[in-house]
Amino acid sequence: MSYKRFDLEDVVVSAESVTAPVWSNDTTTLTTFFTSSTQIGGTSADYYYDVYQTSSTLDTARVQFSIAYADKKGSGSLYFNPSVAGKSPSSTVYGQFRNLVLGDEESDFTFGTVTSEHFYALTIDRARYKETLLPGTLALKLHVSSSGAEITLTDNSQVVTTTTFTDAGRVYELISGSLGTVNTSVNSNGYTNSSGSYGKLLPDIGVILLNGNALDSTVGNGGLALNTGRNANTADANNGKFYNLLTLSGSFRVQSEETITSNFVFVRARNSEFNYSTNPSLITGSGELRHNVMINTPQSYITAVGLYNDNNDLLAVAKLSRPLLKDFTKEALVRIKLDY
Repeated sequence: MSYKRFDLEDVVVSAESVTAPVWSNDTTTLTTFFTSSTQIGGTSADYYYDVYQTSSTLDTARVQFSIAYADKKGSGSLYFNPSVAGKSPSSTVYGQFRNLVLGDEESDFTFGTVTSEHFYALTIDRARYKETLLPGTLALKLHVSSSGAEITLTDNSQVVTTTTFTDAGRVYELISGSLGTVNTSVNSNGYTNSSGSYGKLLPDIGVILLNGNALDSTVGNGGLALNTGRNANTADANNGKFYNLLTLSGSFRVQSEETITSNFVFVRARNSEFNYSTNPSLITGSGELRHNVMINTPQSYITAVGLYNDNNDLLAVAKLSRPLLKDFTKEALVRIKLDY
């Protein structure tokens, strides 16, 4: 067997970003939303709603994302104990996201420059994206009035000059517009009056937080008013209200991003190398070559390339699509790509 040590220039490391649709069946924009009556009828619905791309009774149904309502004061859901105010599923959800995003139990969520004590969380199912959501591809359409008026929310990654980080990675503010374009009907930051931004995009954990105060001041006017249920302690009321809002709007667009690192290994066989075969079938029992042509004009066929470590342990094998003829008049260059 023939061995050849690689030179430094024979190995090149490359990294490239690959984007893909998030939703099932490579769908870029989700336009249909379904829940499971089994899940909603259970206790988990007090905390979140799972949303499917088709009826949950079908074999093709897959969870696309979840809706959860979070309230610092525990409003919008039933108290665990009627005698203990403020302790409910919504307060638990608020605490979970506070620990995940802010990293402590004392800080409050600030949307833009305004603090909000309640928000809606859209958590993209982990199976829907490989590494992260792609900033600048979000377009979430929300129905805001019975006359059919709608707003489209996107992140401000295309208009900010610096990136902000939290314990959960990068964070971008949600603005009114379309894929990074700010509407002229709102102020220069895309915020809604004194309510702060519409929310936050946390692409590294696949989470979208929607500012409850901003939605309360926007959604209504004969449409679906979300703020009517904040102070009412009824089971999973606000989760259901936001789900109804999505079904009216019918458009949720976002893409994923993955960085693929590749090692390119260039295997060079010069004209004087790898021309003789080590196949024992070419040797007779007396130790002579079976074919005299292999004495003066040897030929070999390269079918695979093995990658070894310094202990001659085989680590990987690259097989060629067809045998490659090699003799003293030919040189070969085989490029091997290792993705990880």
